[in-house]
Amino acid sequence: MPLGNPNDPQMMKELNQMEEEKTAIDKKAESLVRRELWCGLGYFVIQTAAFMRLTFWELSWDVMEPICFYVTSFYCMAGYTFFLKTSKEPSFEGFFQSRFVAKQKRLMKLRNFDLERYNELKRACYPQSSSPSGRTLTFNSSDNVHKTYSPFT
Repeated sequence: MPLGNPNDPQMMKELNQMEEEKTAIDKKAESLVRRELWCGLGYFVIQTAAFMRLTFWELSWDVMEPICFYVTSFYCMAGYTFFLKTSKEPSFEGFFQSRFVAKQKRLMKLRNFDLERYNELKRACYPQSSSPSGRTLTFNSSDNVHKTYSPFT
């Protein structure tokens, strides 16, 4: 659909509706990722408590040392795999951003959010700014994700 005048009230109304929907999607995606991160913290607390129990009461350090070494090696390999798959630093922020984009993309698909139309309207209504709201998600032809959303700023 060709875009008309950037000052068209109908176009601005459509953009505002889409921005409201996108804001709701962003909030839902962020809450889902935060829930995942809290579950991850719970997992690490339980694992640490279990290792402490096994080390000091059930078994001994001689038995637990190799187990802890292999678990730590597994986490290192998981971080390296994350880097290879996402080309992002294997940090908590990198993991958050990667999971946020995945959740956001899934929610947009579930809600039939037309990202192409949204980006088109933004370019038409805000030609002087590449990202007026600071939260954009765009896809290029190879389906790589480029986004400017950062929940930490």
